[in-house]
Amino acid sequence: MISVEQLQQAIIQRVSSYNQNDYALAKRATQSRDLISSQNYILAQDIASPFAIPRQNISAMDGYAIAKGSTLTKDMAIEIVGESQAGSPFSGNLNSEQGVRIFTGAVVPADCDTVVMQENTNFAAIKDSIDKSKSYAITLGQEATPDRNIRKQGEEVTAGEIVLKAGKRLNPADISLIANLGFDKVEVYRPLVVGVLATGDELVAIGEPLDSLAQIYNSNTPTLKSLLSDLPVEVRDYGIIPDHLDKTANAVAAAMQECDVLISTAGVSVGDYDFLTTVIEQLGQINHYKVAMKPGKPFVFGELNKNIDKPVLYFGLPGNPLSTVVGTLQFVIPALWRLSGVSEDDLPLTLSVWATLTDDIKKSVGRKDFQRGVLSQDAHGDFQVKTFSTQDSHRIKQLSYANCLIVLAQDSGNVSAGESVQVQPFPWS
Repeated sequence: MISVEQLQQAIIQRVSSYNQNDYALAKRATQSRDLISSQNYILAQDIASPFAIPRQNISAMDGYAIAKGSTLTKDMAIEIVGESQAGSPFSGNLNSEQGVRIFTGAVVPADCDTVVMQENTNFAAIKDSIDKSKSYAITLGQEATPDRNIRKQGEEVTAGEIVLKAGKRLNPADISLIANLGFDKVEVYRPLVVGVLATGDELVAIGEPLDSLAQIYNSNTPTLKSLLSDLPVEVRDYGIIPDHLDKTANAVAAAMQECDVLISTAGVSVGDYDFLTTVIEQLGQINHYKVAMKPGKPFVFGELNKNIDKPVLYFGLPGNPLSTVVGTLQFVIPALWRLSGVSEDDLPLTLSVWATLTDDIKKSVGRKDFQRGVLSQDAHGDFQVKTFSTQDSHRIKQLSYANCLIVLAQDSGNVSAGESVQVQPFPWS
Protein backbone atom coordinates (compact mmCIF):
# COMPACT_ATOMS: atom_id res chain seq x y z
CA MET A 1 0.00 0.00 0.00
CA ILE A 2 1.09 3.51 -0.75
CA SER A 3 1.27 5.98 2.17
CA VAL A 4 -0.97 9.04 2.43
CA GLU A 5 1.98 11.34 1.76
CA GLN A 6 3.12 9.28 -1.24
CA LEU A 7 -0.36 9.33 -2.74
CA GLN A 8 -0.70 13.06 -2.20
CA GLN A 9 2.62 13.62 -3.97
CA ALA A 10 1.70 11.26 -6.81
CA ILE A 11 -1.56 13.15 -7.37
CA ILE A 12 0.28 16.49 -7.35
CA GLN A 13 2.75 15.24 -9.96
CA ARG A 14 0.00 13.87 -12.22
CA VAL A 15 -2.05 17.06 -11.93
CA SER A 16 1.01 19.15 -12.77
CA SER A 17 1.59 17.08 -15.92
CA TYR A 18 -2.11 17.30 -16.76
CA ASN A 19 -2.06 21.10 -16.47
CA GLN A 20 1.03 21.38 -18.65
CA ASN A 21 0.34 18.74 -21.28
CA ASP A 22 -3.09 17.10 -21.31
CA TYR A 23 -5.15 20.23 -20.68
CA ALA A 24 -2.62 23.05 -20.65
CA LEU A 25 -3.56 26.13 -18.67
CA ALA A 26 -2.38 28.30 -21.56
CA LYS A 27 -5.09 26.75 -23.75
CA ARG A 28 -7.90 26.62 -21.20
CA ALA A 29 -11.22 28.22 -21.98
CA THR A 30 -11.96 31.37 -19.99
CA GLN A 31 -15.07 33.34 -19.19
CA SER A 32 -15.89 36.87 -18.17
CA ARG A 33 -17.50 36.88 -14.75
CA ASP A 34 -19.19 39.60 -12.71
CA LEU A 35 -16.80 40.73 -10.01
CA ILE A 36 -19.30 40.26 -7.20
CA SER A 37 -19.76 36.58 -8.11
CA SER A 38 -16.10 35.79 -8.77
CA GLN A 39 -15.02 34.68 -5.28
CA ASN A 40 -12.95 31.45 -5.37
CA TYR A 41 -12.64 31.56 -9.16
CA ILE A 42 -9.16 31.60 -10.68
CA LEU A 43 -7.90 34.63 -12.59
CA ALA A 44 -7.05 33.78 -16.18
CA GLN A 45 -5.13 37.00 -16.90
CA ASP A 46 -3.07 39.58 -15.06
CA ILE A 47 -4.84 42.65 -13.70
CA ALA A 48 -3.03 45.95 -14.16
CA SER A 49 -4.05 49.12 -12.38
CA PRO A 50 -5.30 51.79 -14.82
CA PHE A 51 -4.17 54.54 -12.45
CA ALA A 52 -2.06 55.25 -9.40
CA ILE A 53 -3.34 54.61 -5.89
CA PRO A 54 -3.79 57.05 -4.30
CA ARG A 55 -4.63 58.98 -7.44
CA GLN A 56 -3.48 62.22 -5.78
CA ASN A 57 -1.87 63.25 -2.50
CA ILE A 58 -4.50 62.45 0.14
CA SER A 59 -4.83 63.50 3.76
CA ALA A 60 -4.53 60.69 6.29
CA MET A 61 -6.08 62.83 9.06
CA ASP A 62 -8.68 65.44 9.88
CA GLY A 63 -6.78 68.66 10.39
CA TYR A 64 -5.12 71.41 8.38
CA ALA A 65 -3.08 71.32 5.17
CA ILE A 66 -0.38 74.00 5.35
CA ALA A 67 1.30 75.71 2.40
CA LYS A 68 4.87 74.98 1.42
CA GLY A 69 7.45 77.34 2.93
CA SER A 70 5.39 78.05 6.04
CA THR A 71 6.97 78.36 9.47
CA LEU A 72 5.95 75.25 11.40
CA THR A 73 7.10 76.13 14.92
CA LYS A 74 4.97 75.87 18.06
CA ASP A 75 2.45 78.74 18.51
CA MET A 76 2.84 79.78 14.86
CA ALA A 77 -0.36 81.32 13.45
CA ILE A 78 -1.67 79.98 10.12
CA GLU A 79 -4.40 81.71 8.12
CA ILE A 80 -7.10 79.24 7.02
CA VAL A 81 -8.67 80.34 3.74
CA GLY A 82 -10.84 77.37 2.75
CA GLU A 83 -11.31 73.64 3.08
CA SER A 84 -10.81 70.38 1.20
CA GLN A 85 -13.37 67.64 1.60
CA ALA A 86 -13.35 64.10 0.23
CA GLY A 87 -14.76 64.49 -3.27
CA SER A 88 -14.66 68.29 -3.11
CA PRO A 89 -11.05 69.57 -3.22
CA PHE A 90 -9.86 73.12 -2.54
CA SER A 91 -9.32 74.91 -5.86
CA GLY A 92 -7.59 78.14 -4.90
CA ASN A 93 -3.95 79.16 -4.49
CA LEU A 94 -2.07 79.40 -1.21
CA ASN A 95 0.84 81.45 0.07
CA SER A 96 3.19 80.61 2.91
CA GLU A 97 1.64 80.85 6.38
CA GLN A 98 -1.73 79.89 4.83
CA GLY A 99 -3.63 76.63 4.84
CA VAL A 100 -6.99 74.93 4.46
CA ARG A 101 -9.17 72.84 6.71
CA ILE A 102 -8.86 69.24 5.44
CA PHE A 103 -10.60 65.95 6.14
CA THR A 104 -9.46 62.34 5.96
CA GLY A 105 -9.42 61.15 2.36
CA ALA A 106 -9.50 64.65 0.88
CA VAL A 107 -7.04 65.86 -1.76
CA VAL A 108 -4.08 67.80 -0.38
CA PRO A 109 -3.76 71.05 -2.38
CA ALA A 110 -0.73 71.17 -4.67
CA ASP A 111 0.57 74.20 -2.74
CA CYS A 112 0.72 72.19 0.53
CA ASP A 113 3.31 69.79 1.87
CA THR A 114 2.16 69.29 5.46
CA VAL A 115 -1.00 68.11 7.22
CA VAL A 116 -1.31 68.91 10.92
CA MET A 117 -3.79 66.92 13.01
CA GLN A 118 -6.51 69.13 14.43
CA GLU A 119 -5.60 67.81 17.90
CA ASN A 120 -2.19 69.52 17.48
CA THR A 121 -3.78 72.94 16.98
CA ASN A 122 -6.09 75.20 19.01
CA PHE A 123 -9.04 73.93 16.96
CA ALA A 124 -10.93 72.65 20.04
CA ALA A 125 -10.82 76.11 21.64
CA ILE A 126 -12.05 78.02 18.58
CA LYS A 127 -14.27 75.55 16.74
CA ASP A 128 -17.54 77.09 17.97
CA SER A 129 -16.55 80.55 16.78
CA ILE A 130 -15.30 79.57 13.30
CA ASP A 131 -17.15 81.20 10.39
CA LYS A 132 -16.33 79.11 7.33
CA SER A 133 -17.38 81.93 5.01
CA LYS A 134 -14.37 83.93 6.19
CA SER A 135 -10.71 83.22 6.76
CA TYR A 136 -9.64 82.55 10.33
CA ALA A 137 -6.41 81.78 12.15
CA ILE A 138 -5.27 78.66 13.96
CA THR A 139 -2.11 78.24 15.99
CA LEU A 140 0.11 75.17 16.10
CA GLY A 141 0.19 73.37 19.43
CA GLN A 142 3.59 71.85 18.66
CA GLU A 143 6.21 71.98 15.94
CA ALA A 144 5.02 70.34 12.71
CA THR A 145 7.06 68.28 10.26
CA PRO A 146 6.72 68.55 6.45
CA ASP A 147 5.33 65.51 4.56
CA ARG A 148 3.56 64.12 7.62
CA ASN A 149 0.03 62.66 7.52
CA ILE A 150 -0.07 62.60 3.71
CA ARG A 151 -0.73 59.51 1.60
CA LYS A 152 1.41 60.24 -1.43
CA GLN A 153 0.16 59.76 -4.97
CA GLY A 154 1.08 56.27 -6.20
CA GLU A 155 2.69 55.20 -2.91
CA GLU A 156 0.67 51.98 -2.87
CA VAL A 157 0.12 51.25 -6.57
CA THR A 158 1.65 52.89 -9.62
CA ALA A 159 -0.26 53.32 -12.88
CA GLY A 160 0.13 50.19 -15.01
CA GLU A 161 1.36 48.05 -12.11
CA ILE A 162 0.31 44.35 -12.14
CA VAL A 163 -1.59 44.01 -8.87
CA LEU A 164 -2.91 40.45 -9.34
CA LYS A 165 -1.46 37.73 -11.54
CA ALA A 166 -3.16 34.97 -13.48
CA GLY A 167 -3.64 31.97 -11.23
CA LYS A 168 -4.83 34.03 -8.26
CA ARG A 169 -7.73 32.49 -6.37
CA LEU A 170 -10.02 35.44 -5.82
CA ASN A 171 -10.98 36.18 -2.22
CA PRO A 172 -12.98 39.07 -0.69
CA ALA A 173 -9.82 41.19 -0.28
CA ASP A 174 -8.97 40.69 -3.98
CA ILE A 175 -12.51 41.70 -4.92
CA SER A 176 -12.07 44.85 -2.83
CA LEU A 177 -8.81 45.66 -4.64
CA ILE A 178 -10.31 45.07 -8.09
CA ALA A 179 -13.38 47.13 -7.23
CA ASN A 180 -11.10 50.01 -6.21
CA LEU A 181 -9.68 49.87 -9.74
CA GLY A 182 -13.16 50.21 -11.23
CA PHE A 183 -13.48 46.78 -12.87
CA ASP A 184 -16.93 45.22 -12.73
CA LYS A 185 -15.91 42.01 -14.53
CA VAL A 186 -12.90 39.69 -14.43
CA GLU A 187 -11.59 37.03 -16.79
CA VAL A 188 -11.40 33.63 -15.05
CA TYR A 189 -10.78 30.05 -16.07
CA ARG A 190 -13.91 28.17 -17.07
CA PRO A 191 -15.00 25.92 -14.19
CA LEU A 192 -13.94 22.30 -14.39
CA VAL A 193 -16.77 19.86 -14.99
CA VAL A 194 -16.76 17.35 -12.16
CA GLY A 195 -19.00 14.32 -12.42
CA VAL A 196 -20.21 12.47 -9.33
CA LEU A 197 -21.91 9.10 -9.16
CA ALA A 198 -22.81 6.62 -6.47
CA THR A 199 -23.04 2.85 -6.80
CA GLY A 200 -25.01 0.24 -4.91
CA ASP A 201 -28.30 -1.64 -5.22
CA GLU A 202 -29.13 -0.63 -1.66
CA LEU A 203 -29.05 3.12 -2.37
CA VAL A 204 -32.13 5.31 -2.70
CA ALA A 205 -32.09 8.99 -3.64
CA ILE A 206 -33.00 11.39 -0.84
CA GLY A 207 -36.63 12.42 -1.04
CA GLU A 208 -37.73 9.00 -2.27
CA PRO A 209 -39.33 6.37 0.02
CA LEU A 210 -37.39 3.43 1.42
CA ASP A 211 -39.34 0.36 0.32
CA SER A 212 -37.41 -2.22 2.31
CA LEU A 213 -35.19 -2.52 5.37
CA ALA A 214 -32.30 -3.39 3.07
CA GLN A 215 -32.29 0.09 1.54
CA ILE A 216 -30.44 3.21 2.70
CA TYR A 217 -30.34 6.75 1.45
CA ASN A 218 -27.54 7.94 -0.81
CA SER A 219 -25.88 10.45 1.52
CA ASN A 220 -22.50 10.50 -0.22
CA THR A 221 -23.58 12.45 -3.30
CA PRO A 222 -25.09 15.33 -1.26
CA THR A 223 -21.99 15.24 0.94
CA LEU A 224 -19.67 15.49 -2.06
CA LYS A 225 -21.67 18.34 -3.59
CA SER A 226 -21.49 20.23 -0.31
CA LEU A 227 -17.75 19.64 0.06
CA LEU A 228 -17.14 20.94 -3.48
CA SER A 229 -19.51 23.90 -3.25
CA ASP A 230 -16.78 26.51 -2.66
CA LEU A 231 -14.61 25.35 -5.56
CA PRO A 232 -14.75 26.80 -9.07
CA VAL A 233 -16.28 23.65 -10.51
CA GLU A 234 -19.50 22.64 -12.22
CA VAL A 235 -20.82 19.45 -10.60
CA ARG A 236 -22.84 17.02 -12.70
CA ASP A 237 -24.74 14.30 -10.90
CA TYR A 238 -24.89 10.96 -12.71
CA GLY A 239 -27.16 9.46 -10.11
CA ILE A 240 -27.12 6.04 -8.51
CA ILE A 241 -25.69 3.17 -10.56
CA PRO A 242 -26.84 -0.37 -9.70
CA ASP A 243 -24.36 -3.15 -8.99
CA HIS A 244 -24.20 -4.34 -12.58
CA LEU A 245 -21.07 -4.43 -14.74
CA ASP A 246 -22.59 -3.22 -18.01
CA LYS A 247 -24.65 -0.47 -16.37
CA THR A 248 -21.59 0.71 -14.48
CA ALA A 249 -19.52 0.74 -17.68
CA ASN A 250 -22.22 2.64 -19.57
CA ALA A 251 -22.51 5.28 -16.84
CA VAL A 252 -18.75 5.83 -16.63
CA ALA A 253 -18.43 5.94 -20.43
CA ALA A 254 -21.12 8.61 -20.63
CA ALA A 255 -19.60 10.68 -17.83
CA MET A 256 -16.08 10.60 -19.26
CA GLN A 257 -17.31 12.24 -22.48
CA GLU A 258 -18.66 15.24 -20.55
CA CYS A 259 -16.36 15.69 -17.56
CA ASP A 260 -12.85 16.79 -16.68
CA VAL A 261 -12.91 14.79 -13.44
CA LEU A 262 -15.06 11.90 -12.26
CA ILE A 263 -15.63 11.02 -8.59
CA SER A 264 -17.45 7.91 -7.47
CA THR A 265 -18.45 6.57 -4.07
CA ALA A 266 -18.53 2.86 -3.21
CA GLY A 267 -17.86 0.00 -5.62
CA VAL A 268 -14.05 0.21 -5.44
CA SER A 269 -13.41 -2.60 -2.96
CA VAL A 270 -12.88 -6.28 -3.79
CA GLY A 271 -16.41 -7.60 -3.34
CA ASP A 272 -18.21 -9.66 -5.97
CA TYR A 273 -20.42 -6.68 -6.81
CA ASP A 274 -17.78 -3.96 -6.81
CA PHE A 275 -17.37 -3.29 -10.53
CA LEU A 276 -15.81 0.16 -10.72
CA THR A 277 -12.17 -0.92 -10.64
CA THR A 278 -12.88 -3.32 -13.52
CA VAL A 279 -14.56 -0.57 -15.53
CA ILE A 280 -11.77 1.94 -14.90
CA GLU A 281 -9.20 -0.56 -16.16
CA GLN A 282 -11.33 -1.18 -19.27
CA LEU A 283 -11.72 2.54 -20.06
CA GLY A 284 -8.42 3.81 -18.71
CA GLN A 285 -5.99 2.91 -15.99
CA ILE A 286 -5.60 2.75 -12.24
CA ASN A 287 -2.55 4.71 -11.12
CA HIS A 288 -2.85 3.86 -7.43
CA TYR A 289 -5.14 1.55 -5.48
CA LYS A 290 -5.26 1.25 -1.69
CA VAL A 291 -3.69 3.76 0.63
CA ALA A 292 -2.37 3.18 4.15
CA MET A 293 -5.00 5.22 5.94
CA LYS A 294 -7.95 4.64 8.21
CA PRO A 295 -10.69 5.16 7.22
CA GLY A 296 -10.53 5.04 3.42
CA LYS A 297 -8.05 2.29 2.58
CA PRO A 298 -9.68 1.27 -0.76
CA PHE A 299 -9.08 4.64 -2.44
CA VAL A 300 -8.55 4.65 -6.21
CA PHE A 301 -6.71 7.30 -8.20
CA GLY A 302 -6.71 6.73 -11.94
CA GLU A 303 -7.73 8.17 -15.28
CA LEU A 304 -10.11 7.46 -18.12
CA ASN A 305 -8.39 7.85 -21.48
CA LYS A 306 -9.93 5.52 -24.06
CA ASN A 307 -11.29 7.27 -27.20
CA ILE A 308 -11.23 10.82 -25.77
CA ASP A 309 -9.09 13.88 -26.52
CA LYS A 310 -7.76 14.31 -22.99
CA PRO A 311 -7.80 12.02 -19.96
CA VAL A 312 -10.47 12.38 -17.31
CA LEU A 313 -8.92 12.08 -13.87
CA TYR A 314 -10.74 9.64 -11.63
CA PHE A 315 -11.11 9.43 -7.85
CA GLY A 316 -12.82 6.37 -6.41
CA LEU A 317 -13.93 6.81 -2.81
CA PRO A 318 -15.16 4.10 -0.44
CA GLY A 319 -18.84 4.04 0.43
CA ASN A 320 -18.73 4.85 4.14
CA PRO A 321 -19.60 8.49 4.89
CA LEU A 322 -16.47 9.25 6.93
CA SER A 323 -14.27 7.69 4.24
CA THR A 324 -15.91 9.94 1.66
CA VAL A 325 -15.25 13.06 3.76
CA VAL A 326 -11.67 12.17 4.69
CA GLY A 327 -10.69 11.11 1.17
CA THR A 328 -12.22 14.24 -0.33
CA LEU A 329 -10.45 16.55 2.13
CA GLN A 330 -7.05 14.87 1.88
CA PHE A 331 -6.87 14.10 -1.85
CA VAL A 332 -9.75 15.31 -4.01
CA ILE A 333 -10.15 18.95 -3.02
CA PRO A 334 -6.40 19.77 -3.15
CA ALA A 335 -6.24 18.14 -6.60
CA LEU A 336 -9.25 20.07 -7.88
CA TRP A 337 -7.76 23.38 -6.77
CA ARG A 338 -4.58 22.62 -8.69
CA LEU A 339 -6.54 21.45 -11.72
CA SER A 340 -8.52 24.68 -11.63
CA GLY A 341 -5.36 26.65 -12.39
CA VAL A 342 -4.58 28.20 -9.02
CA SER A 343 -0.95 29.21 -8.58
CA GLU A 344 1.16 27.13 -6.20
CA ASP A 345 1.59 29.95 -3.67
CA ASP A 346 -2.15 30.64 -3.55
CA LEU A 347 -3.42 27.14 -2.79
CA PRO A 348 -5.84 27.00 0.15
CA LEU A 349 -4.05 26.03 3.34
CA THR A 350 -4.95 22.92 5.29
CA LEU A 351 -5.01 24.25 8.85
CA SER A 352 -3.24 22.01 11.35
CA VAL A 353 -2.74 22.63 15.07
CA TRP A 354 -1.35 20.68 17.99
CA ALA A 355 -3.69 19.93 20.87
CA THR A 356 -3.58 18.07 24.18
CA LEU A 357 -5.52 14.82 24.08
CA THR A 358 -8.11 14.53 26.88
CA ASP A 359 -8.57 10.76 26.68
CA ASP A 360 -6.72 7.67 25.50
CA ILE A 361 -6.71 6.56 21.86
CA LYS A 362 -6.22 3.02 20.64
CA LYS A 363 -4.37 2.70 17.33
CA SER A 364 -2.55 -0.04 15.44
CA VAL A 365 0.74 0.62 13.68
CA GLY A 366 0.64 0.48 9.89
CA ARG A 367 -1.90 3.03 8.71
CA LYS A 368 -2.33 6.78 9.15
CA ASP A 369 -5.43 7.36 11.25
CA PHE A 370 -7.94 10.18 10.88
CA GLN A 371 -10.14 10.06 13.97
CA ARG A 372 -13.08 12.32 14.69
CA GLY A 373 -12.75 14.68 17.61
CA VAL A 374 -13.97 17.87 19.24
CA LEU A 375 -11.36 20.65 19.39
CA SER A 376 -11.66 23.45 21.95
CA GLN A 377 -9.59 26.14 23.64
CA ASP A 378 -9.20 26.84 27.34
CA ALA A 379 -9.12 30.26 28.98
CA HIS A 380 -5.41 30.60 28.16
CA GLY A 381 -5.94 29.87 24.46
CA ASP A 382 -4.41 26.39 24.63
CA PHE A 383 -5.97 23.70 22.43
CA GLN A 384 -7.33 20.43 23.70
CA VAL A 385 -9.15 17.72 21.78
CA LYS A 386 -11.60 15.06 22.89
CA THR A 387 -12.05 11.91 20.84
CA PHE A 388 -15.07 9.68 20.47
CA SER A 389 -14.96 6.25 22.10
CA THR A 390 -15.81 4.47 18.84
CA GLN A 391 -14.40 5.42 15.45
CA ASP A 392 -16.33 3.20 13.04
CA SER A 393 -16.47 4.91 9.64
CA HIS A 394 -20.22 4.34 9.24
CA ARG A 395 -21.18 6.40 12.30
CA ILE A 396 -22.71 9.49 10.69
CA LYS A 397 -23.94 11.14 13.90
CA GLN A 398 -20.40 11.30 15.28
CA LEU A 399 -19.24 12.89 12.04
CA SER A 400 -21.85 15.61 12.47
CA TYR A 401 -20.90 16.20 16.12
CA ALA A 402 -17.15 16.37 15.41
CA ASN A 403 -15.37 19.56 14.40
CA CYS A 404 -11.97 18.14 13.51
CA LEU A 405 -9.87 15.16 12.53
CA ILE A 406 -7.20 13.86 14.89
CA VAL A 407 -4.28 12.88 12.66
CA LEU A 408 -2.11 9.99 13.91
CA ALA A 409 1.04 9.03 12.02
CA GLN A 410 1.26 5.71 10.20
CA ASP A 411 4.00 4.32 12.43
CA SER A 412 2.46 5.47 15.73
CA GLY A 413 0.57 3.25 18.16
CA ASN A 414 -1.69 3.97 21.11
CA VAL A 415 -1.77 7.55 22.40
CA SER A 416 -2.40 8.45 26.05
CA ALA A 417 -4.38 11.31 27.51
CA GLY A 418 -2.15 14.32 28.08
CA GLU A 419 -0.05 13.75 24.97
CA SER A 420 0.04 16.28 22.13
CA VAL A 421 -1.58 15.26 18.84
CA GLN A 422 -1.96 16.85 15.43
CA VAL A 423 -5.45 18.11 14.65
CA GLN A 424 -7.02 19.32 11.40
CA PRO A 425 -10.14 21.40 12.05
CA PHE A 426 -12.87 20.82 9.49
CA PRO A 427 -12.99 23.73 7.00
CA TRP A 428 -16.57 24.46 8.07
CA SER A 429 -15.78 24.50 11.82
